[in-house]
Amino acid sequence: MNNYNKFKLNEKGEVKYYTVPSFDDTLLVTHAFTTRLGGVSKDPFNSLNLGFKTGDNKKDIIENFKIISESLESKIDNLVLSDQVHKTEIRAVTKADLGKGIVKEIDYSEIDGLVTNESGVTLCTFYADCVPLFYLDKEKKVVGLAHAGWRGTVAGIAGNMIDIMKEKYESKPEDIIVGIGPSIGECCYEVNKDVFDEFNRNFTNTSNVLKSMDDGKWKLNLWEANRLILEDKGVPCRNITISNLCTSCNNDIFYSYRKENGKTGRMAAIIQLK
Repeated sequence: MNNYNKFKLNEKGEVKYYTVPSFDDTLLVTHAFTTRLGGVSKDPFNSLNLGFKTGDNKKDIIENFKIISESLESKIDNLVLSDQVHKTEIRAVTKADLGKGIVKEIDYSEIDGLVTNESGVTLCTFYADCVPLFYLDKEKKVVGLAHAGWRGTVAGIAGNMIDIMKEKYESKPEDIIVGIGPSIGECCYEVNKDVFDEFNRNFTNTSNVLKSMDDGKWKLNLWEANRLILEDKGVPCRNITISNLCTSCNNDIFYSYRKENGKTGRMAAIIQLK
């Protein structure tokens, strides 16, 4: 079994963020899953909102990026941002993409995952209940991030990343470690029959992914769904760390789109090869 059964909380002043212990141990990367704590945004985006599409003040968001970058001993100029639409496209990025989405215009669209093998390129994707997936190939030195809401999960974005890492960087699944970060948990995620049907079309066995309720709805476990996809692609169970942190249950620490009825900020998954 995996010895890394949760994410680690890190604190730098008022800024709090999570890391994956197995990633920390490699000494190969700087990475984080941010919380809502330690920034300058006002209610209802308080306080470390990193989402430009939320309606928050842009100057405050830029300042929040500076705060988290400083906490990670990085620079906002090195960031490359996603353009998420709940699909499965993954973009391989290089130093030519530095700053896109924050200090430069984005020249791509509909990108829910980012991957690179270049050091100093800081990948960044955004969340407020969907699942953040962190990837690190320790041997080939490749990192990736994928945004997996229920649509991305059922369409297999978790496995798409493994495929791209194999094809583009010659990664072996057994060398890839993965962190499944904080998101809405099975405890709080009720879905209707349309979602139930989608998962049953795409998964051989949904017994641990969907649990029926008395009111004709189902509880959906996105962590388990993504774990199953990763294992099916050849990633060993011992290589996968699940945070077991529900964004809806822990709304004091995390933004939750569902808990806050859509009016909220965004956390970020951030990773960079040193």
